[in-house]
Amino acid sequence: MEKLKDREFDFGSKLRQESTMERLKRYISWRRTVGGEAVDPEPPDFAPVSINLDLTSACNFSCPHCVDSKIINTGELLRLDDVKHTIDVLRSHGLLSVILLGGGEPTLHRNFEEIVRYIKNRGLELGIVTNGSRLEKVIRITELLGEKDWIRISIDAAREDTFYSLHRPKNHVTLKHILNKARVIKEVNSLVSLGYSFVIVWEGIEMNGKRLAPNTGEIADAVSLAREYSFDFVSFKPFLMRLEDSQKEGLLDNVDKRAEEGIIEDIRFNLQKGKRVLDGEVKVLESVNLRAMMNQEIKEIKRQPKRCHMQFFRTVVSPSGIFHCPAFRGVEKAKIAESDGYASEHKFEETLKTLARSIATFDAEEECKVVACFYHHVNWWLANFIHSGRDISALEQLKDDNFFL
Repeated sequence: MEKLKDREFDFGSKLRQESTMERLKRYISWRRTVGGEAVDPEPPDFAPVSINLDLTSACNFSCPHCVDSKIINTGELLRLDDVKHTIDVLRSHGLLSVILLGGGEPTLHRNFEEIVRYIKNRGLELGIVTNGSRLEKVIRITELLGEKDWIRISIDAAREDTFYSLHRPKNHVTLKHILNKARVIKEVNSLVSLGYSFVIVWEGIEMNGKRLAPNTGEIADAVSLAREYSFDFVSFKPFLMRLEDSQKEGLLDNVDKRAEEGIIEDIRFNLQKGKRVLDGEVKVLESVNLRAMMNQEIKEIKRQPKRCHMQFFRTVVSPSGIFHCPAFRGVEKAKIAESDGYASEHKFEETLKTLARSIATFDAEEECKVVACFYHHVNWWLANFIHSGRDISALEQLKDDNFFL
């Protein structure tokens, strides 16, 4: 039985792990049973494998490139009791990992440390995405984390002026301050995986009438900083923008072919330069949509199957509700429950029924046609396998590794 290794974005393989294989088989069987648009019988009684848990809408940065800018600082947050009940109910139905991110800065939640302790005490894998402004709170819980857990800091720059321009912090935090604190995390716990997150912003991007500071020329320097300050990986992603007419995340929309080719060549040159700096010391992760962009396959990755199957395996729990996709966070047609929709057994059952209707009726082919979907490949793999009629026993099972989706 093969072990899952170095497949951070190979979600088809992740669903074939020993601990997730049974729900994958039952999901495929269910979809084959219901067929068409029907939603009966009821779906398999499983929680998502993984959830994005948005603790609060509060944020102390004013990043002009933030895809969630419409839903931050609304004053909403998840109540501690609801978070605990949600974790308990979902864990009892098979939840395996939690990622704290999105909508706002998780460390601003007054119960951040208690929530982390609660999640880890329930034996769940944990990922934390933070802007780095309050790393002292992260440092205090770092010793709780294990080798499959990770912390990713959204930095997006290698120079102080670019960092300030892209993040516009409301406090006095600097890039140097964040990097020094990040090094302490590894000193406290060498097992936890520490990531330097870098959203690539190319020349010519405007948001709200203001031109963003490009950072492609800082890619190699960011890699050098990651090595110097004890990061384990650098995560590169392309700039995404919420489209005004749909509130969906778009990639390279309204960019002509010549400009697109120039952008890609610039990014490719600087990524290669950065990889030469590393010499294998720090891992470079390129997101699914960045790889598609580099291979000039954006049109292909925006062509989605009619059904989004991945919504069964991961959802977003936020103060404004539970959504079936991170790219549709805050979008009403992707909402499957209120924020406490997993906080009791009864509510879990109702949310699962709504999710079943969403899988059957949400037309991803139409709704997601501008979205460079992170889960594009696994959705097509699932769609093709379901309709192929192949024996489920033909699925190869892999050893457990991590359960982040």
